[in-house]
Amino acid sequence: MSDVVYDGREVKRARYAVAAVFTVHGAVTGSFATRVPWIQDHASVSAGQLGLALAFPALGASVAMPLAGGITHRFGARNALRALIALWTLALILPSLAPNLLTLCLALFVYGATSGMADVAMNALGVEVENRLGRSIMSGLHGMWSAGAVLGSLGGTLAAHLGTDARLHHLLAAAVLTVLGVASCAWVLDLQPAQDEEPPPRFALPPRSALLIGAVGFCAVFAEGASLDWSAVYLRDELAASAGLAAACTMGFTLTMAVARIAGDKVVDRYGAVRTVRTGGVLAAAGGLLIVVANHPALAMAGFGLMGLGIAVVVPLCFAAAGRSGPNPSQAIAGVATITYTSGLVAPSAIGGLAQATSLVVSFGLVTLLTTGLAAFAGVLRTAERKPAAIGRPQESRNVAP
Repeated sequence: MSDVVYDGREVKRARYAVAAVFTVHGAVTGSFATRVPWIQDHASVSAGQLGLALAFPALGASVAMPLAGGITHRFGARNALRALIALWTLALILPSLAPNLLTLCLALFVYGATSGMADVAMNALGVEVENRLGRSIMSGLHGMWSAGAVLGSLGGTLAAHLGTDARLHHLLAAAVLTVLGVASCAWVLDLQPAQDEEPPPRFALPPRSALLIGAVGFCAVFAEGASLDWSAVYLRDELAASAGLAAACTMGFTLTMAVARIAGDKVVDRYGAVRTVRTGGVLAAAGGLLIVVANHPALAMAGFGLMGLGIAVVVPLCFAAAGRSGPNPSQAIAGVATITYTSGLVAPSAIGGLAQATSLVVSFGLVTLLTTGLAAFAGVLRTAERKPAAIGRPQESRNVAP
């Protein structure tokens, strides 16, 4: 991208705009997740068939994310994000319209593909804003995504409680979120490719620089997916906890991650990405050990809390490192995102398969082992230093903010 100069006010405004886009993106996810039971009934699919269908968002995202760099190069960062976030919010409508398994799988594939492309575009712009501000903001941006997911979940919970048809609920939610997402894009950085910049290939494998960074993200997302999907089951089956207490464990894990992400930027600015991830890996591993040896629900809940605290900022820092690891930030971010999405796809079934063969205690022993990789390999996040803040100088006349 061309080295455009923005003044301080415009960069700060762009930060809030990108944060709003992250919030909208998360709200779509929350809106969908709360209506999955309605969608299952409407499509008349069994639990096993639903599990198959729910693999398609990750498949769609993995296939489509490498395309985001080319879209950004062709249309510019602002126009690309505006189009991709609109496609993502509108894709919310599709799953609730599906009348059978085949159409549900197709709808969820499109849903995941649009989610992944918008994810890459907004993270690339978040890294650009972070570079120009000269301080960490990526953890906070992902915290805003979590906040958006909570808001979307609250809206979906209310709609379900009132017995609202999910087709109507998702149509109204998509309309509101599309307006908010597109409007927010008016203030993101309008970065354009340099005149001599070669367009990225239409489809490319992750660059080498993204593979090791993605491996760190893989460990964190595996632990996150395992904890989100299996923490309640663990408390119920292994520690005889009540349904309410088991559900509270999952909610506590989610809230711990959201709060840690929102507060994480100050920690990163003070101690750096490598030390932060190494410490997080130690905390997560300690939480995993506490889960494995727990003989009371309270101990396991504390373990899941430590797990959430330890892994919360890892993925945002992986995206930030990828965006500074080579000449094509969007391609590197797409590579890291593809690896982490794959981890999210693999984790729930891997935990379930291992638990079936052995026990959930053994499964979370594997999770604990993976979290130690965060501490061991955090050094790969020591990428190029953040660029000096490019603010406070006159802006080029061809880049007038809207």
